[in-house]
Amino acid sequence: MKKIFIGLLLTVLALQVVVAQQSKVEISFDFTRLFGRASNQFAIWIEDTNGQYVKTLYATRWTASGGWRRRPTSIPIWVNRSSLSELTRAQVDTISGPTPRSSPLVFTWDGTDRNGVIVPSGEYVIYLEGTLRWENQVLFSAPIHLGHGYSNPQVKVEFTGDAGRDRVMIENVRVIVR
Repeated sequence: MKKIFIGLLLTVLALQVVVAQQSKVEISFDFTRLFGRASNQFAIWIEDTNGQYVKTLYATRWTASGGWRRRPTSIPIWVNRSSLSELTRAQVDTISGPTPRSSPLVFTWDGTDRNGVIVPSGEYVIYLEGTLRWENQVLFSAPIHLGHGYSNPQVKVEFTGDAGRDRVMIENVRVIVR
């Protein structure tokens, strides 16, 4: 009986990994590049519901490559939660890219952690943080139910500082879990 129980338990765990492996999370938004200094920085990352960092999908290269040291107000939440200061140059290069041109953008999470290991099915949170200008920030977040099929979770937005007309930098954020 004990062997049957262990076999069933292993089967259930294996199925959870397969379901998580098949899940994809897509975040899309309209990006408008702002003119001037101290703007246009953003990062997208995943955490579990306990606030443990899982993976960065993208971060603008200026901040990721050390700009956060010169300008601590540049996407500070991501800098802290990703433990950016502990990453090697090669690790930074795999998660960062140039600040894009104004356009609709789409990023996809494949259900893996920072080491490429498939995460278990369950509850996660996707974040998109932007530095609009100097200390003016925006943080979007949405709950993700990985392994539960299709969903289109509601995206929450929080502004700090005086976003004013710079709010147009990141708009129309959508998250889809497939």
